[in-house]
Amino acid sequence: MTDIADGTTQLGRPTALPASPDEAVLEKVPNPHPGTNYVARFTAPEFTSLCPVTGQPDFAQLVIDYVPDGWLVESKSLKLYLGSFRNHGAFHEDCTVAIGLRLHALLSPRWLRIGGYWYPRGGIPIDVFWQSGAPLEGVWLPDQGVAPYRGRG
Repeated sequence: MTDIADGTTQLGRPTALPASPDEAVLEKVPNPHPGTNYVARFTAPEFTSLCPVTGQPDFAQLVIDYVPDGWLVESKSLKLYLGSFRNHGAFHEDCTVAIGLRLHALLSPRWLRIGGYWYPRGGIPIDVFWQSGAPLEGVWLPDQGVAPYRGRG
């Protein structure tokens, strides 16, 4: 975990996709509004990982909402981190919760939630949700905007 102030940023230069989530470098930048409660949202509609049993690809839409304190996640580093799951074998629950926990450890936000909306494999969609605690009073939290799975109808 780094912040761009220490000069190790990936921002503004070519950066290869990390081989694994453990090798990915997440970076943070100072929040220009540290005294204000607001929600920042990242949506990753084409997230992929691998099934740890079969090696087959799994697909999800991730929605990450957080109320920052002193730090924001640097978006390029987040994209590279999420992309590093492409060849990573883990169950849906592990991927979703691990991402939420790592972001929470990096940013120490006032609040964070992640919704992992996984596409069906074996006929069953799996949705995974994690949040760091109760939502903050007075903060507008929009619906994550992902419709429940309805099959072909």
